[in-house]
Amino acid sequence: MLIVLLAHLVVAVAAPALVRWLGPRAFYLLAGAPLAAAGWAAAHTGQVVGGGAVESTHPWVRPLGLTLAFRMDSLSWLMVLLVGGIGALVLVYCARYFDAAEPGLGQFAAVFVAFAGTMLGLVVSDDLLLLYVFWELTTVCSYLLIGHSVTSRPSRRAALQALVVTTAGGLAMLVGIVMLGEHAGSYRWSEVAGALPGGWYLATAVGLILLGALSKSAIFPFSFWLPAAMAAPTPVSAYLHAAAMVKAGVFLVAQLAPAITVAGGPAATTWLVMVVGGGIATMLFGGWTALRQHDLKLLLAYGTVSQLGLLTAVLGVGGRDVALAGVAMLLAHALFKAALFLVVGIVDRATGTRDLRRLSGLGRRAPALAVAAGLAAASMAGLPPLIGFVGKEAVFASLFDTGVTGRVVLVAVIAGSVLTVAYTLRFVWGAFASKASVPGANPDGDAVSGVDRSVVSALLGAPMLIAVAGLAAGIAAPAVDRLLSPYAERFTAAGPVAHLALWHGPGLALGLSVLVLALGAVLFRVGLPARRRSARPVGRSGASGYDRLMAAVDRAAVEVTGATQRGSLPFYLGVTLLVLIAAAGTVLVVGRPFGQPVQLWAAPLHALPVAVLVVAAVFATRARRRLTAVILVGITGYAVAGLFLLYGAPDLALTQFLVETVTMVMVVLVLRRLPSHFSERPQPGTRWIRVGIGVAVGTVMAAMAYVAVGARTATPVSVDFPELAVSYGGGHNIVNVILVDIRAWDTMGEVSVLVAVATGVASLIFRRARRLHRRGPGDAPPTPPGGEPIWLMAGHTVEAGRRSTMLEVVTRLLFHSIVLLSVYLLFTGHNTPGGGFTGGLVAALALVIRYLAGGRHELSTAAPVDAGALLGAGLFVAVGTGIGAMVLGGQVLQSAVLDFHLPLLGHVHLVTSTLFDIGVYLIVVGLVLDVLRSLGAEVDRHQDADRKSEQDAEQRPEQDADRKFEQTEELV
Repeated sequence: MLIVLLAHLVVAVAAPALVRWLGPRAFYLLAGAPLAAAGWAAAHTGQVVGGGAVESTHPWVRPLGLTLAFRMDSLSWLMVLLVGGIGALVLVYCARYFDAAEPGLGQFAAVFVAFAGTMLGLVVSDDLLLLYVFWELTTVCSYLLIGHSVTSRPSRRAALQALVVTTAGGLAMLVGIVMLGEHAGSYRWSEVAGALPGGWYLATAVGLILLGALSKSAIFPFSFWLPAAMAAPTPVSAYLHAAAMVKAGVFLVAQLAPAITVAGGPAATTWLVMVVGGGIATMLFGGWTALRQHDLKLLLAYGTVSQLGLLTAVLGVGGRDVALAGVAMLLAHALFKAALFLVVGIVDRATGTRDLRRLSGLGRRAPALAVAAGLAAASMAGLPPLIGFVGKEAVFASLFDTGVTGRVVLVAVIAGSVLTVAYTLRFVWGAFASKASVPGANPDGDAVSGVDRSVVSALLGAPMLIAVAGLAAGIAAPAVDRLLSPYAERFTAAGPVAHLALWHGPGLALGLSVLVLALGAVLFRVGLPARRRSARPVGRSGASGYDRLMAAVDRAAVEVTGATQRGSLPFYLGVTLLVLIAAAGTVLVVGRPFGQPVQLWAAPLHALPVAVLVVAAVFATRARRRLTAVILVGITGYAVAGLFLLYGAPDLALTQFLVETVTMVMVVLVLRRLPSHFSERPQPGTRWIRVGIGVAVGTVMAAMAYVAVGARTATPVSVDFPELAVSYGGGHNIVNVILVDIRAWDTMGEVSVLVAVATGVASLIFRRARRLHRRGPGDAPPTPPGGEPIWLMAGHTVEAGRRSTMLEVVTRLLFHSIVLLSVYLLFTGHNTPGGGFTGGLVAALALVIRYLAGGRHELSTAAPVDAGALLGAGLFVAVGTGIGAMVLGGQVLQSAVLDFHLPLLGHVHLVTSTLFDIGVYLIVVGLVLDVLRSLGAEVDRHQDADRKSEQDAEQRPEQDADRKFEQTEELV
């Protein structure tokens, strides 16, 4: 199973390239993926028909016990055949349906194949969480397919509507899945079905799952989204809305039915109301509205809504014979509705219209198309010898024998079937009959003047084949019975079992079939409301409710945003801190989890950095100058680093010192564009409120730290790290080994965040591409003056009043030493304090010094590389280290220890995780370089431009006066 799913993934990825290369003909190759799925299911027919199942399990998320568990039983086997077989035929249809100039055809092809794969995964998933993953993937793919025409507003709106409705239902379903899985201790449905809870717990879980199933299959009150989705291309409608996606909810109902219908209690009541009641309402409402449509595609869409209601109601009743009849109808509906949608696509392409009021005489012009449509329509109406007739008779007979509930549903099904016959006749009559009443029709009733017969002949193969399959299935009803009976055997039979057959002889079912056909013909002939009134959208109240709900959400978002997003940073911070105080403080006060003695310090010396921290923090709140406040806040960071050092964590202390220094530099660079003093001070009342909030937050955080330290009961995992650092990581610096080996995945995530931050700094602040400033147009540094000592390569570019010879000399003396120190920290960090992060910060500080001493041109001279290239190279090295270990047969990011002897160097101890550290080193240097160029060099360039503008403005009046004086002299 996994190989078939991966095949869909590979084909989907390759689809855009194939379409660019072959054009629409690429769809012939793409059809191979779903065809392979159908072939795979057909190859396991014997095993499934015998009552067995094809199972496959692959580890997924081991710590959580999640697996890729697949299971194909008889119901899944039927769905795989439909998804794969009809999917392949629809893709073949697409090869002739679309033109080479169709916008976004490559993306459409990729998403279509991906959807076929996700639908396949959905129907064979035995793990409920895996089923949910595929469930949501089908939602995303359907959103992209429905919204294929990006320039069409109805298409975009329909796609968004389908996405919102089905995603909301899917989220509710996820909650129900978690409830069942946690109760059973497993998420495998084959295990959960035998360990269901009882009472209202089960009723709640079932109700939530059904919200997802009913929303996906457009069951009342969610019916409105499916007709709107007819804005999608016809192949999408034929596949998603007839044979695949909307069947997902019906499939889930059928899977749940054997376990839920016998559960009894509140769960059975919930099931009956939502599944049977909702199905009946949908069937009648959709069928009645289908009679009011003039667009052939919309008529079929509303008919699909009605048929989905029928399937849901029948499968929800329960019982062996009803279940068999239900899956037979599921097969019949997929065949006749897919064929009819494809026929509509041909009618639209061949005539340029789908409006039945403008069509006349098409049956005479395209008889083969009429035959294909007639076969599919006959199956939809329930005429023999089609599979639709076999399934409909089985439904009539089985419901009559299922007690009071079954007979109530039978009455509704009869009414819905009458509507089905009526709108089937309306479809055939509207599309193919010769109608003299059509404007512009000739005496023979032929009003179709532009039938493109080449389109009909090119596209007819797929719908004809599907329609003939419906005929063959009806004739071979006993064989279909043997194939579908294993699903029905999951129910307990109350008496003699029934079987599918084309002819059961005279009886109730046959009489009801004749009655339905007769009443349907009468309704079409004499009671058709659409002849007198225009079409009205199905589910108008549902669509209106959706619109009102979305408008209310938008309005609420505006109001909440207006009330909370006031543009005031103190307000945002105050709200956040108050929530922290209220939530954590309440728990601390109510729970009183204080049981450990309080130890203020381990040694009196520890109080010194704490005192420095407190004093600096208090003075920072009193500072009026921005620079003073930044320096005082930096002192608090250095005090924390001192605490780390006193508690025996030199690695943390060194990193904290470096981070605090780099941060202060960056903040100071920003301060150049801000006033030197804070613009406003809070009023005395507001100030005391802020003091109170600060004290409360400090108290709560201190209490949380105290409780967290004293609440540990289990042995920390870190007790094993010293031994693992040597035996597994090959190093004695436990902190560095944790970062690059034991917890390397965490570090991978962190460096990825750093790359994203650097991208944001470069892209969002100035919205400029990264560049070296000396290479910018008109920004090259001037030639150094002769005779002057040159301490820095571009130090002469700094204005005389801003230069510091002492700083230039010190920078020249220390720069290379600092860089060498950074390299030393990089390569010795595995055994002594240091590592890639620390070394990168030290190298970055060397660049900072060059920038502060010589300006932006000196920075470009010191680092003549693109920051983005450094970031990309660092991430490539880090990721490549992990992949390299996997290629060599190890786990991702696994390290290898190499010990060897070199003649000059002696014993060399090398750990491959050093390569990972080199990647971190490059990323840190690239990040700081990017920030320096964005916040530093870029700000310098702006300031230079501003100064030049001011100088030009000051010189302009003098130049104007000189010009006027010269003009006066000339006049004299």
